[in-house]
Amino acid sequence: MKSPRITAAVTLVGALALGGALTGCSSDSNDGSGDQPTATSITLGKDTKVTLNVVGLLPGSTKEAQAALADEVKEFQAKNPNITVTTHDYEWKATTFAADLAGGTLPTVFEIPFTDAKTLIANEQISDMQQYLAAMPYAGDFNKNLLQYGQGSNGDVYAIPAKSVYGVGLHYNRELFTAAGLDPDKPPTTWDEVRTDAKAISDKTGTPGFAQMAQSNTGGWQLTVDTYARGGRMESADGKTATLTNDATKASLQFLHDLRWTDNSMGTSANYDWGTINQAFAAGKVGMYTSGQDVYTAMVQANHIDPKTYGLTMIPLEGDGSGVLGGGTMAAVSAKASNDEKAAAIQWINFHYLNKYTSEDAAVTNAKTQVASNQPVGTPELPIFSQEQYDKYQGWIKPYVNVPLDQMTGFTSKIFDAPLVNEPQTATQDVYAALDPVVQAVLTKQDADIDKLLEDANTKAQRAIDSAS
Repeated sequence: MKSPRITAAVTLVGALALGGALTGCSSDSNDGSGDQPTATSITLGKDTKVTLNVVGLLPGSTKEAQAALADEVKEFQAKNPNITVTTHDYEWKATTFAADLAGGTLPTVFEIPFTDAKTLIANEQISDMQQYLAAMPYAGDFNKNLLQYGQGSNGDVYAIPAKSVYGVGLHYNRELFTAAGLDPDKPPTTWDEVRTDAKAISDKTGTPGFAQMAQSNTGGWQLTVDTYARGGRMESADGKTATLTNDATKASLQFLHDLRWTDNSMGTSANYDWGTINQAFAAGKVGMYTSGQDVYTAMVQANHIDPKTYGLTMIPLEGDGSGVLGGGTMAAVSAKASNDEKAAAIQWINFHYLNKYTSEDAAVTNAKTQVASNQPVGTPELPIFSQEQYDKYQGWIKPYVNVPLDQMTGFTSKIFDAPLVNEPQTATQDVYAALDPVVQAVLTKQDADIDKLLEDANTKAQRAIDSAS
């Protein structure tokens, strides 16, 4: 679905009025992987012990972040003494996820992008969680436009919305702006201004003024961001035809080419992915880049960013049909999980991901825990609930907010009026993978043939789309 606008009600996600905390709901003991619970086996017996492996933080996260997560686990186990939670460092990467899943090295509860759930459901690689979710008091309150990403062809829910929907923003280093003679309170609003500011930063500080992700499918992801921002699309509306050769994609690649080769404002790296570009930006080695608006939290936890250097604004939107690429994260449970593990998983998913948005006590407790461990509270989010519920949550945590929101107003003041466009709906990661080499070629070869590169990528993407249809 292509959302025309993010209105005050957040039309993409709709009114998700989750009411109250999740109560204890799960299955009786059953070691059969993938077995469905019976009508009377939804409650986990108090004497039934379950060890649940779940995703934790990014690899290399700070001791403070690890301590905050450990406190959260301790609190959960105090409330659920028959469930032992073991966390595992985790960073989703398209290039390794499939092998990790097939090899059985993922935790029982793991995170996936909205775009991957349908494939995992079709391949029977994640558990049907319908009966567990149906027992929850808020089960009927999920917006169908959001929940459908995690539903199978039978209508059952396999993956559960777990984190707020994101919109891609333009992240910029305020100190580099100042050093280049630019006003950090007036970030660029057009792509021409991005180019001008990037050159100023590079010329006056010697630091690349702009950088672009280019590998592990992130090159294709961010080129799609650039394309949407100029009004183009990577697939037809029905998801059956690859459209990578569109004018907006060509313009986006020419923009990168000009920054790299004409202006010399991008440096020489064509090896950034999500994690490494965050690291470089936090270290002051990049002036600007595009990514989800929520990465500030990751940069605090894993990259020790100095808050005073951080700025966030809208990506420029130019032309008819332009919009902000949006996405999100779902929690999934391994298809090999027993009923007891699925029962424990639904409790953890609520406690770890959802409860802070629906319960004032949980929101305040979580905020206090994060603040005590010097972790960010209040990073901008696009709510998965109704605007009314989200506003309540913001009110609950307001006394504890410790992120520099006044340095993010270029984004927060405009995102709810911006068009939000979903990621390509068919063979998403394959489309991105086809585009990675295109971005890499443009950044490493001055004479790269953009038209030919896109024609070849379009052929690869179409094959993937045909195979997925």
